Amino acid sequence: MAPSADPVSRLVIENVAIATVDAHDTEYASGHLVVAGNRIESIGAGPAPQGLQNVVRRVDGTGHLATPGLINTHHHFYQWITRGMATDHNLFDWLVALYPTWARIDEPMVRAAAQGSLAMMARGGVTTAMDHHYVYPRGSGDLSGAIIGAARDMGVRFTLARGSMDRSVKDGGLPPDFAVESLDGALAGTEATIDAHHDASFDSMTQVAAAPCSPFSISTELLRQGAELARRKGVRMHTHGSETVEEEKFCHELFGMGPTDYFESTGWLGDDVWMAHCVHMNDSDIAAFARTGTGVAHCPSSNARLAAGIARVPDMLAAGVPVGLGVDGTASNESGELHTELRNALLINRLGAHREKALDARQALRLGTHGGARVLGRADQIGSLEPGKLADLVLWKLDTLAHASIADPVTALVFGAAAPVTLSLVDGKPVVEDNHLITADEDAIARATRDEARRLARITAGA
Repeated sequence: MAPSADPVSRLVIENVAIATVDAHDTEYASGHLVVAGNRIESIGAGPAPQGLQNVVRRVDGTGHLATPGLINTHHHFYQWITRGMATDHNLFDWLVALYPTWARIDEPMVRAAAQGSLAMMARGGVTTAMDHHYVYPRGSGDLSGAIIGAARDMGVRFTLARGSMDRSVKDGGLPPDFAVESLDGALAGTEATIDAHHDASFDSMTQVAAAPCSPFSISTELLRQGAELARRKGVRMHTHGSETVEEEKFCHELFGMGPTDYFESTGWLGDDVWMAHCVHMNDSDIAAFARTGTGVAHCPSSNARLAAGIARVPDMLAAGVPVGLGVDGTASNESGELHTELRNALLINRLGAHREKALDARQALRLGTHGGARVLGRADQIGSLEPGKLADLVLWKLDTLAHASIADPVTALVFGAAAPVTLSLVDGKPVVEDNHLITADEDAIARATRDEARRLARITAGA
């Protein structure tokens, strides 16, 4: 009897430069990739193997570089509709200025903002996105569902870090009183989101992490019980840590210790944890992260925009700390594009103590791909181009005026101008073709986000 399943469809890419970002940094000046279904079947130098069956598409990659898809490890999608505000503020002043507006978001606003954030990342080579959403105003609707739905419609792989806040102004925190949840409400909301949406399978398109917001917006009990909940459910944990000198001072004044020691005392160091920023880390902090396998989402543009400082990324990498890249919210990174963070990570870190030895082009590319996969706990599935891994990959066009005179394609991608994306595959399916999204209407998203931003401004002005 003939098999009931159809033969697997294959996509073949040839004549392409390839940076695999595997353990050996294997590269091919001219090679091939074969995608079978949603997996990478083969990769190597020269043409693809002869005799392949059921090839539905062949792509000539001449003038292109193939890399793993970019992986974003920290973002706040809802901030898309509050871009360009408080542009000359440090973190605490910026938060105080914007929390009253953020506290009035609702489901249509959040869905539109998620679509805008996802569209900008996807068209710039992101194949795995994440969103740390922590603002859940009362009566605002199903915000988590709206975000997850937007990612599903865009066709990108996605992690929702279900955030929470329970320390408001009356408790010594920064958010307005009406912008936070109760301890029980935050825990219940997180557990319900995990139960409804988390998929732990190898080729999962949606995962959920437990993600109380930051030391200055959450109680110690929310941290402790949030960690217990995450480990009971088998999901990862995410929060902000050591972002500014003001946060360090806050932790010492309130808890009698620095952020890293405080996190360790509440169960928040471990190989199932990653933290955003980690700018103000001493040698002891870095050693603790390395010892426990705690990951870092490095957000260079946001750190510069808010004058937070330069994270010690070279020292973290030397110690063995897992480090990925993050866009951070688009109210502190108005471009919202992760591929610019490759360049910014390299350049900003060269302003630090290690100067020109801080990072090179291939280290920057690794941060944005394999490093992000490690941070999200998915390095066996994504983050490098290897047979058996999921077919999340990008073809960058490097033969235009912007890059044509740079001989090394990885240098061209990282040091050069933002490269057009000729093809982006997620789970073996096209999301971007010829530098345009094919899973969403960019003009419609622009109109929707503009309309929702105006509606939010009117609501805030009338409050």
